Formats: sequence, C-alpha cells, structure tokens
Amino acid sequence: MLQYIIKRLIFMVPLLVGITIISFIVIHLAPGSPTDLQTELNPRVSAEVKARMRAMYDLDKPLHQQYFVWLGKLATLDLGNSFSPDRRPVINKILERLPITIAINVLSMILIIIVAIPIGVLSAVNQDSPFDKITGVFVFIGFAMPTFWLALLLMIFFGIHLDWLPISGIRSLNYEYLSTWGAYIDVAKHLLLPVLLSAFGGLAGFSRYMRANMLEVIRQDYITTARAKGLSERVVIYKHALRNALLPVITILGLSVPGLIGGSVIFETIFAIPGMGQLFYMSAMSRDYPVIMGILFIGAVLTLIGNLIADVSYAVADPRIRVS
Repeated sequence: MLQYIIKRLIFMVPLLVGITIISFIVIHLAPGSPTDLQTELNPRVSAEVKARMRAMYDLDKPLHQQYFVWLGKLATLDLGNSFSPDRRPVINKILERLPITIAINVLSMILIIIVAIPIGVLSAVNQDSPFDKITGVFVFIGFAMPTFWLALLLMIFFGIHLDWLPISGIRSLNYEYLSTWGAYIDVAKHLLLPVLLSAFGGLAGFSRYMRANMLEVIRQDYITTARAKGLSERVVIYKHALRNALLPVITILGLSVPGLIGGSVIFETIFAIPGMGQLFYMSAMSRDYPVIMGILFIGAVLTLIGNLIADVSYAVADPRIRVS
C-alpha cells in the first residue's frame, strides 16, 4: 500500500503540470487584462503608461515565457505577488482563507456521509415503503432546486423573519468580547446555513447511489447464503452487504471533491464568507492572474489528494483488493 501511495504521489507531479498549463491558457484567453481594468476609466493614462504597466506585470512577454516564469517560482513554492494595489504575496492571501474553505467542505462531506448512507441503506432495505417514497421525493427536489435560490430563501426566513441565524460572515461584531464557548457557538451559527446548503445536493445524490448499490448487493447469492446460515438481518445488512455497497460510493466521494471546492465560490459569495471561493471570484473580476492561478493550483492539489484518499479507502473497505 505504501508503494502504491508513493507512485500516486509521483504521478501527481506531471498531472499538476498539465492542469496548470490548461488553466494558464484559459485565464489568459478571457477578455480584458489587469492593466485594462486599471486604465480604461482614466483618460489621462497614455499608451506609454499602459506599456510600462504591462511590463511591470510581465504581460508584455509571450504567453509561454510568462508560464515558465510562473512555473519556476512555483518550484520554489512561490506563487508570486498579487496584481492588486497591495501587491501582497499570493500564498499569504490564500493561507488566510484556505482554512475556512476546507472547514466548510470537510463539514459538508461529513454531513453527507453520516446522513446519506443511513438513508440509502434504509431505503434499500425497506424498498417501496413510505420512507423510501418520501426520500425519493426529497431526492428529486434536491436535484431540481437551485441551491443559490434556496440559500436566499433560507437567509430571508431564518435570518430576517425569525432572526435565528446570521446571514453573512463567520463572526459577529462582538466576537472579541464573547467567552470561549460563546465564540464557538457564534461561529457555528454563522456556518450552519452554508454547510447545510453545501451538503444539500450531495445528500440527495449520495442517498440514491447508496440505495442503488445496496439493492444490487442484497440480491447477491452470498447474502442469501448468509441469511440461510441463520445470521440476523442486522449482521447480514451492516456487516456483509454494507461494506460492499460502500465501494462505489467511496469512489464518488473522491470525485465529488472538485464540486465541493467549486461550489465554495457560490456559497462564500452569497454569505460573504472570507474563504477561497470569495477570493477567487474577486480575483477573476479584477483579472488578478497570480491569485487565480494560485487558487486553481491549490484546488487541483486538494482534488488529487481527495482522489488518493478515496482509492486508499476503497482498498481498506474491501479486503479482497490488494495493490501490488
């Protein structure tokens, strides 16, 4: 297993390089540039000033040269400096916001796992029961309802009409004056809606995946044999069937990491959460290429790590799988 993990980590290097090449080309194909946004509304800016600004940002060089300059800095773990007026290092900007985004995504994933898997198992075991039909309706609603629209509705209902939950940020204005326990409660209240909404679509999808896998597994011959041996239904379902039914779900969980990270842009913008998603949106609007590339690179790394964890979990869940 250790050898397999090392090989995967080595293989990640050329894969990351390929991702950065595509990302670098795509963001430079977008209309507009950092200098245009800073000079278009100022009629006093001459062509010479625009040219000097492009030279300052190295935008006057061919695209492949700009990429190799960026890649050389990346080799020393330097993501460059932001094009924004503060000219702060990109890595500092990302590290300030990365923990918030990771926390929301991890909490969403945990919520999906602890809720969707039991729902899927119970729906499969009690096929065509009222519970199965109700969860089926929930799934269709979850797939059909736009989460950003649901977010606005919940913000109006819980944040404005009932005044139970805050609707923006991750801390209250009086956070510094709260006790330790009060501070935890305050952050939890701020994160409750974003985490629930981030997990909403995943709950619907994963519960159906789990149900379909369980229905397929419990019809296998070895499940019939286990029941014929006199094993209790609880042992048959949760010891023999569940473990095999989890394998495709584990794979899908690993592939869902990019979606969760990408969804952070929407939720963090709606709820004004100072995470990577909000930083990415602001950087895209201002054509801050170094920050955009830094966030895409970090997102790619997190995605590949998530897929690696899914593969390892796959082997752990099924003892028949052995990696040579």
